[in-house]
Amino acid sequence: MKKIVLTGGGTLGHVTPHLALIPHLKEAGYEIHYVGTEKGMEAEKIKSVPGVTYHAVKSGKLRRYFSWQNFTDPFKVLAGAVQSAALMGKIKPDVVFSKGGFVAVPVVFGAWLNRIPVVCHESDLTPGLANKLCKPFARKIATTFPECAASLGAKAEMTGTPLRPELFSGSRAKGLSLFGFDGAKPILMMMGGSSGAQSVNKALREALPLLTDKFDVAHICGKGNLDESLNATPGYTQVEFLDADLPDALAACDLVLSRAGANALCEFQALAKPLLLVPYPKGASRGDQILNAQSYEKRGLCRVLLQENMTAETLAAALEKTWADRDALTAAVKAAPPADGTMRVLELIEEVQK
Repeated sequence: MKKIVLTGGGTLGHVTPHLALIPHLKEAGYEIHYVGTEKGMEAEKIKSVPGVTYHAVKSGKLRRYFSWQNFTDPFKVLAGAVQSAALMGKIKPDVVFSKGGFVAVPVVFGAWLNRIPVVCHESDLTPGLANKLCKPFARKIATTFPECAASLGAKAEMTGTPLRPELFSGSRAKGLSLFGFDGAKPILMMMGGSSGAQSVNKALREALPLLTDKFDVAHICGKGNLDESLNATPGYTQVEFLDADLPDALAACDLVLSRAGANALCEFQALAKPLLLVPYPKGASRGDQILNAQSYEKRGLCRVLLQENMTAETLAAALEKTWADRDALTAAVKAAPPADGTMRVLELIEEVQK
């Protein structure tokens, strides 16, 4: 039986592509191991997946800014590399697939020390620090964006992102029932990520009087972000977070308002949803969401409203413009290269072993 080690963590975006690949890897007969941190999001998500053995290693965070922990975390990374190298020698996998995040660095290095081929995946338009550090030790790097593949050179290939098959099996009727809507008006759904998007939440709620005549609004606002005062608002339903019900919600929605995380973009593109993006601002991140959104906008796949230009009025106007442009946006999405990279990533995993 062939063995594979999966690694990656820190955010949900580093984990969900693994969840898309795991059923296919099981079907191909792989013994599946996952290397992550002890308490990261990946531990919570992967430990509950049947047929996957979870291994925890030490890892420090890789920061681009000053922190006193920058002086201690390299020792954690080194300890994690020693642990990972020992794990690779013990598991003896045929291949490693890395989704990035700070935990991936010692695992990829440990695989290289044991001469185990590695495939990395980068979701964003510009490679994250972890994947930059992993590049010398990888055989192939799969990317979501063509710009990223071009910048990483001969090892890189644009594949799209592995997407969970259940995303495509949602029921519109169940989604409408979930939100309490009858489908008479188009459904506007806002998603801000697992922790929500406070500024977009606020602007959307302030814009409700400008929107609910035309749209029913389904608001996935993030854990702890419900506004109880709006519970009785006609044409508005808020929920903190969706998991098993998300495919039904996606099937029900006609227009999407979202941040610009790469995995979410691929999901919306694969489902051909008209899309308005409010990317996470540069001052609060490394700017990857702005670049993601600009790439999609340049290719005609979405409309973009920068957070610094967002008010209740500009948000409502941008949503109405996006809805008016829905036919052109949908046509551009359908003409673009496939967003679902599941099959090509699986092929790369096989190819590097030859």
